[in-house]
Amino acid sequence: FAQTTSTTPAKPVKPEEKKEEKKEPINNKDTYGSLKFRSVGPAVTSGRIVDIAVNLNNKSQWYIAAGAGGVWKTDNAGTSFKPIFDGQGSYSIGCVAIDPSNENTIWVGTGENNNQRAVGYGDGIYKSEDGGKSWKNMGLKTSEHIGKIEIDPSNSNIIYVAAYGPLWSPGGERGIYKTTDGGTTWKRVLYISENTGCNEVHIDPRHSNILYATAHQRRRHEWTFISGGPESAIYKSVDFGETWTKLTSGLPSEDMGRASIAISPVNTDYIYAIIEATEDEKGFIAQPIVVQVGRNAAVIPPQEIIIAKFLPTPLTKKKYIRWTPGL
Repeated sequence: FAQTTSTTPAKPVKPEEKKEEKKEPINNKDTYGSLKFRSVGPAVTSGRIVDIAVNLNNKSQWYIAAGAGGVWKTDNAGTSFKPIFDGQGSYSIGCVAIDPSNENTIWVGTGENNNQRAVGYGDGIYKSEDGGKSWKNMGLKTSEHIGKIEIDPSNSNIIYVAAYGPLWSPGGERGIYKTTDGGTTWKRVLYISENTGCNEVHIDPRHSNILYATAHQRRRHEWTFISGGPESAIYKSVDFGETWTKLTSGLPSEDMGRASIAISPVNTDYIYAIIEATEDEKGFIAQPIVVQVGRNAAVIPPQEIIIAKFLPTPLTKKKYIRWTPGL
């Protein structure tokens, strides 16, 4: 008996070849075709929120002014927003106001009411008589920046506008402007100089003949920003803006910068103010107008800070620094 072994190697069994799957490119339209953009309301992409107006007859309805993003409206207390100013001549907004006698009449001041390098300028004041569905430019086109609009609560044809004026140059429409015909014509009732405009104007809620205004001397250059000087001040009028008195008693004795004021809704004798002061006056302070004078305040180091509006609560009369109106 004999056994032999083949010397020929066995042929290896080949594994089944896998078929390569064809990969679709990431930018294929099938990947994103069902996705759609949707508005998420004013946010970082719309720039700073510089003003808000709430309809007192319908507190779920707000108008939002964005420094670099137009005007937005909500009818459901902020759950959703829609842009209502995109078709107009300016994307940069300084303020928005609702006529207290007619909730469908909306006023918008264009040109952001701040002074940083990236600030956008506007083309005047706009008016809507249908709740923001359509707009009409009502003038003040060379103001470039409008800080605040005040409407006489007893007469919708009387409106006051704080025109800030150009930031990078002198001139333009600056100061406090008044109309008595609903914006058809304007009269400048307070003028300081070609270098100083007004960033705010306020009507005393009890007496519409009493007005307060803040003037800010400022200029931006490529290499620096000048905020403040001898022309920055707070003014008061008791005759519907025909004449004005510069307030000094209790206020910083040296040159001031920008100021922002608010009238207490509890007691309109209290006027609160945030003031950009010189180094000796300890920077930014807050103070109401009352009879006594004090010197205590929280201090924020002076910097190039955007001063926004502030509102005293209707439930308190909290005091900061006290100063007299001098009138």
